[in-house]
Amino acid sequence: MPLLANDPHRAIAMPSLRYMVHLSAPGWHVAGGGEPAIPGVSIGHNDYGAWGLTVFSIDSEDLMVYELNPENHNQYRYQNQWEDMRLIYDTIKIKHMPDTVVLHRYTRHGPVTFTDAKNHRAYAVRCAWLEKGCAPYLASLRMNTATSWEEFRDACSYSYLPGENMIWADRNGTIGWQVVGIAPIRKNWDGLLPVPGDGRYEWEGYLPVKQLPNIVNPPHGFWVTANENLVTADYPHLYAVGRQWADSSRGNRIREVLHSKPKFTVADMMALQTDYTSLPAKNLTALLKNLKHNHPVTEKARKMLVEWNGHLGPHSVEAGIYMMWERTLTERAHRIFVPPAAQGVIRSIPVRKVIEWIKANRKELGNRDTFLMGTLHEACRRMQKKFGPDMNQWQYGQENYHHVLIRHPLYAAVNDSLRATLQCGPAPRGGSGTTPGVTGNADNQTHGATFRIVADVADWDNCWFTNAPGQSGDPQSNYFKNLFIPWATDHYFRMYFSKNNIVQRAAEKKRLVPAEKRLIQNSQTN
Repeated sequence: MPLLANDPHRAIAMPSLRYMVHLSAPGWHVAGGGEPAIPGVSIGHNDYGAWGLTVFSIDSEDLMVYELNPENHNQYRYQNQWEDMRLIYDTIKIKHMPDTVVLHRYTRHGPVTFTDAKNHRAYAVRCAWLEKGCAPYLASLRMNTATSWEEFRDACSYSYLPGENMIWADRNGTIGWQVVGIAPIRKNWDGLLPVPGDGRYEWEGYLPVKQLPNIVNPPHGFWVTANENLVTADYPHLYAVGRQWADSSRGNRIREVLHSKPKFTVADMMALQTDYTSLPAKNLTALLKNLKHNHPVTEKARKMLVEWNGHLGPHSVEAGIYMMWERTLTERAHRIFVPPAAQGVIRSIPVRKVIEWIKANRKELGNRDTFLMGTLHEACRRMQKKFGPDMNQWQYGQENYHHVLIRHPLYAAVNDSLRATLQCGPAPRGGSGTTPGVTGNADNQTHGATFRIVADVADWDNCWFTNAPGQSGDPQSNYFKNLFIPWATDHYFRMYFSKNNIVQRAAEKKRLVPAEKRLIQNSQTN
């Protein structure tokens, strides 16, 4: 039977972003997680199948440009007539200052975000996600009761926000992928550039969700989504698809592993979710093979990287050297390829793109070998300055290098005695932004997968989860940050589904009684 593994990436926060539940009621038996304010289980399983999600880029907005009436900037041209904007006055109260009155302007398409008075132009954002029925994740309530792939897709057809890759695996052996989200139909433009708001560029409804990309039971036996572009060039509704995708390195590494053997275990899937092998690292270090540097430290680092397997382990010296080299190399490429005026907007260049330029011998980089060895030498110089001359101390997952430190939003607002309870870490981390176990490229990990599920559809008692830093939002609770260390060391816990197993292992039990019922009981007692 299939296995399903899901670990969507979001900002790392305290309290934890998601909350695990097991809901049992007549016609309702589901376990998993979701964001506390959102009903249902957005990632989890019921008695029939398991599901998960990752972000999918849908182009659900357009920037509309209007010609304003020179005599009245609260009117805009629409179908050769002046049309009045809708005006809403609002009062903003500011402590110790007079109230401020602001004016909000709306066209038929949406809120005006900028007015160019000199050129008699206004700009408004048209947002599909302001439509009715776009309550985030509300379709989870339908997904939670799906008993088959067909019922799951029917439930997905109500999921308008956010844009997601929905995945499914069930006890009948079916696996499937269905993109969800609200996608405007554009007949005469592709949505990439601003368009006049005078009536010539109007949406013609919304694309039915089931017409968004999907697949069932792919021939190779698995499906991978890692935020990269999975839309084929012949897809007929490309106007609905966004253009911002993640680097394909993570997805390619996962596919590489899944192609390596015919069958996998739950343990294999957990190892794959936390895999720290970087394909860009393997590609880059291979370019050093036939080179040589006259500085002994840099030459020793080159030899170490050539023999290295690309695994960014937290205690690896090679990983420490490589990541400093990658930083140095991409920073230099950024200065070369991005004009100074744009460097504040385009703040980084993906290492994948830099590798493409190096392999193509782009003239802007100068001599390729000189560029590679010069950046490696600079990286070694940085490591010496940071950790000293002993290369054994150049390990990747150190507190002042690659680590995770989570602080509660109120951390700085409380006294010293309380701050310790509102902090997790620092703890060493491996990985990067290009590994399946995503930890980012910055010194402190600020985003990644703090919620993970590996579901065995053959045995619902054999489903494994993580949810860092803990279940509770109460700093006084034993469950506020008890999951942080297991998560930081890539461990999971089993989330039982059968009642007997749950009763036998329960740590505590609480019974919640509605206030109205208590009042009735008290009245009868009196």
